[in-house]
Amino acid sequence: MAQDIIPIELGLPQGDVVTLWAPRWREDGEEWEAFLGDEEDLYAFPDAAHLAAFVRTSEQHDLLDHPAWEVVPALNVPELIPDDDHTYDLVGVPELVAEKPDQWTIGELAEIIGIVRSLADVCELEEVHEVLDAHESFSLLDQGTLPFTGRDGERLWADLSQAVSEKWDTVLDAIDGLVTVPDVDEKVLEQTAEELATFLAESAEAEAAAVDADLVDDSDEDDEEDDEPVGFWGEVGIDPIKIITSGAEYYTLRCYLDDKPIFLGSEGEIDVFTSEKALIRAIADGKDLAGNDLAQVSTWDEVATKATAGELEIEVDAENTYVLNGIADDIAEGPESIDPTQLELAVELITDAAEWAEDDSVETALAANESLGWLVSFVLRPDPSRLEPSAPFDAEQSEWRKLVETFENRLTVV
Repeated sequence: MAQDIIPIELGLPQGDVVTLWAPRWREDGEEWEAFLGDEEDLYAFPDAAHLAAFVRTSEQHDLLDHPAWEVVPALNVPELIPDDDHTYDLVGVPELVAEKPDQWTIGELAEIIGIVRSLADVCELEEVHEVLDAHESFSLLDQGTLPFTGRDGERLWADLSQAVSEKWDTVLDAIDGLVTVPDVDEKVLEQTAEELATFLAESAEAEAAAVDADLVDDSDEDDEEDDEPVGFWGEVGIDPIKIITSGAEYYTLRCYLDDKPIFLGSEGEIDVFTSEKALIRAIADGKDLAGNDLAQVSTWDEVATKATAGELEIEVDAENTYVLNGIADDIAEGPESIDPTQLELAVELITDAAEWAEDDSVETALAANESLGWLVSFVLRPDPSRLEPSAPFDAEQSEWRKLVETFENRLTVV
C-alpha cells in the first residue's frame, strides 16, 4: 500500500531542519521506507520555503520512484510545513528522560525513537542500532507507561536515562553527520519564501482574531452559565452516556476524577443496560452494581438515594451519545466520507475506556506514526500543511474494527 510522503522536522545539534519522510509502503511484494536524500546524504532544509524550492526543481533524489511523489512538487509551501505530530526534537531527549515517565513523556519519546530507528534503518546507521538495541527500555516505549511502573519499571527508566546520558551524543552525531543542505534555485526560492511569509502573516492575524473571539465567547458563556441551572447530573459530576453499536443501544454512566475517566463497572468491564429504566432499576436495587468503581465517587450516594426514591431520570446529552456503527465502512471510503464529530466522540469513548482499564493498545494504535492514527489525526485536526492519506484504507479499517471489538468486549449487559 502506498503511504504518504510526510514533511517532518528534526531537532538536531546544527538546528531545526525540515525534510520529507515516506513511511513504510508495500510495492511489488516488498516493503520500502525512505527519506528525501541521495545515496548517503539526507537532504534537509532550514524551512519549508527551501524545501518547496527544492522539490519543485530537483530531478535527482531517492523519493522520485515513490508512488505518491508526483503530487509533491505541486504542493504549496504551507502543505510542506511539518505539523506538531511530525516534529521530533532529538536534541531534547535528555530533558525528556529527566522527567517522570508519564504518558505524555513516554509518548513523545516513543515517537522520537521511532523516527530515529527509521533513519537508522534507511541510512544504515549501525552505531545508532547498537545504542538502541543494547537497552531493552528503548523497545518498550511503544507499550506506554505500563512497563515503567513499579520497581522493575523504575529500573528500566533509570537504565534508559543512563543510556541517554552516556550514548545519546553518538546517536545525534550519526544523524547530524548525514544532513546535507543542497542548493536550490534562487528565483524559485524567492517565490516560495514569499509564499511562506504570506502564510505566516495570515496565520498570525487569524490566531489573533481567534483569541479575541474566544475572549468574547468566554464572556458570553460565563453569563449564560450563571443563568442556566446545571441539573442533577451536572451537580453530582456524573454523566449518563448512550452507546450505539451495530447491534444494540446501551446506557451507562461515566465521570472524570482528576481528569481520569471512571465508568460504571469494575476490572475493565463496563456495566451497560438496554434502556434508561433498566439502568435506574439497577441503581435503586444496588445488588448488581455492588463494588462498581463509581461507588468510590463521593456523590454516588446521592444518585443511589434519588433512584431509590423513584426520582432519578436519565437524560443523555448529545455530546454523551456515541455512535460506533458505520465508522469502519466510512474509513474504507476515505477521509471525506468520515463524519469528524462522530469519529471524535467514538475515539473519546474508546480511549476513555482503555485508560480506565489501563490498556495501552488504543493509545498505541492511534499514535500519529501509525496508519490509523495518522488518518484519525488528519480528520480530527485538519491542517493545510498535511498531505491527505492515500487509499486503499484496508489496514486502517481493520485496525479500527479491532479497537471497536475490544471495546465492545468490555461491555457487560446487566
